[in-house]
Amino acid sequence: MEGKREILIVGGGTAGWLTACYLAKFFDLPRHPALSITLVEDPRIGIAGVGEGAFPTLRSTLEFLGIDEFAFIRETAATFKQGIRFDDWLDTPVDGRHSHFIHPFEAPLYAHDANLVSHWLSQDKASRPPFAEAVTIQQRVGQHHRGPKTGAEPGFAAPLNYAYHFDAARFSAILADRARTLGVVHHQDRLLHAAMDQTGTIDHLQFERGGEMGADLYVDCTGLRSELIGGALAEPFTSVKHILFNDRALACHVPGPTADAPLPSYTLAAAHEAGWIWDIGLRDKRGVGCVYSSAHMSEDRARAVLADHRGVGEAAQDARLISFEPGYRARQWVGNCVAVGMSGGFVEPLESTGIVVIEAAAAMIAEMFPFHGPVDASADRFNMLMTARYDNLVNFLKLHYCLSRRDETYWRENVDPASIPPSLQTMLDRWRHRPPGRFDFLIDVETFSFFNYQYILYGMEYCTEAVGGPAGQSDAGSMFARIRNFSDQAIRELPSHRDLIEAINMGT
Repeated sequence: MEGKREILIVGGGTAGWLTACYLAKFFDLPRHPALSITLVEDPRIGIAGVGEGAFPTLRSTLEFLGIDEFAFIRETAATFKQGIRFDDWLDTPVDGRHSHFIHPFEAPLYAHDANLVSHWLSQDKASRPPFAEAVTIQQRVGQHHRGPKTGAEPGFAAPLNYAYHFDAARFSAILADRARTLGVVHHQDRLLHAAMDQTGTIDHLQFERGGEMGADLYVDCTGLRSELIGGALAEPFTSVKHILFNDRALACHVPGPTADAPLPSYTLAAAHEAGWIWDIGLRDKRGVGCVYSSAHMSEDRARAVLADHRGVGEAAQDARLISFEPGYRARQWVGNCVAVGMSGGFVEPLESTGIVVIEAAAAMIAEMFPFHGPVDASADRFNMLMTARYDNLVNFLKLHYCLSRRDETYWRENVDPASIPPSLQTMLDRWRHRPPGRFDFLIDVETFSFFNYQYILYGMEYCTEAVGGPAGQSDAGSMFARIRNFSDQAIRELPSHRDLIEAINMGT
């Protein structure tokens, strides 16, 4: 058919199947005969499924794809995620003394006539409540193990912002079923090699059973193997290991808490001597992993640190080792090939940015895909936006490390100005005199908003000079009291997180 275009996605998993779903839905594939989408995945390559956390953007993505929220929760053993709790990131524990702060997903309460951030900064540091507790009800809701909704709201609706914890393998299966329903053709086959044409772009792919397959656009979702963009096209990789030191993770499952124990609705990120441990509570088990820098910790020591974490023990010896180089490819769309997910870049698991980048890439490919003319007509724009997004992610993640007061070598080197990107240092210098604001960021290349930076800065006790805000600072005091009262009300009226999950799984 004249004008017909074909998209071939190589690799399944979250990256491949989410991209396939998004494109098929965006283009209304069954009613668009000018386009075909095929996904080929290697049946030998499994999905870890050790428990994964997402960012709230996944709610709108699932809704757009037409996936029922409650069915998703039931089929992926999912729980709600209202933020991240950071244990011992500020100080090394001494004599049993620990510190923590929470990064909630709900934005601070805003009022035109009361500058809450400025008012909080002007309060006595010794007596004021934690920043997140002062400006939003979600910290206390999460600490009391309440859910973000009552269960009476329809799917994706809630009074509080949230994401999910889920089993990654089960999630990929849901996406695969939805993609096939939307018209995506699915093959299981092994990629042998990519044949190049005289211009240096992909001519066709050779598969073990299916032979030659060609397309107008090839989407590389082969993960860290990066078989097309990094292998066939040899696109250079930009490492950020001099900024973000972590390059290893040990991941395992352990039994979940007993049925009568509270079910956390936040990801736990517990700092250790050379990195941190994630602890994600699913419906029936926990996904736990030790993230660390191989330059500062051996694998044996990392397994010992993981074994010491609550409830892990001997499971640490069987934990799967994942090696990665933090960084990205500056050009993720080259000619007729575009990388999505880990094939294009991966920085580290902190703040669950992996799926966010997949969502952003899939949306941009959908918006930029041309049905006429060169298929790479918008590649330069795509690459500029993705590079900017990665650079900003690196800044945000580095923020978590470079403010620490911990005394281990790993943490001291993270604080070293030589490891801090100049753009982040400029912002930190600026924020000595005022808090982060919305004009500090360009929304189209950001994953996190200014208030996300505020939660990390002030959770890590960053010192911003008390600044004068707009008139009405006395009103700010009453706003803080209202937030506290709203928190008390929400704790009384919202169900426990465990009760909410059980009700959804029972279909009630």
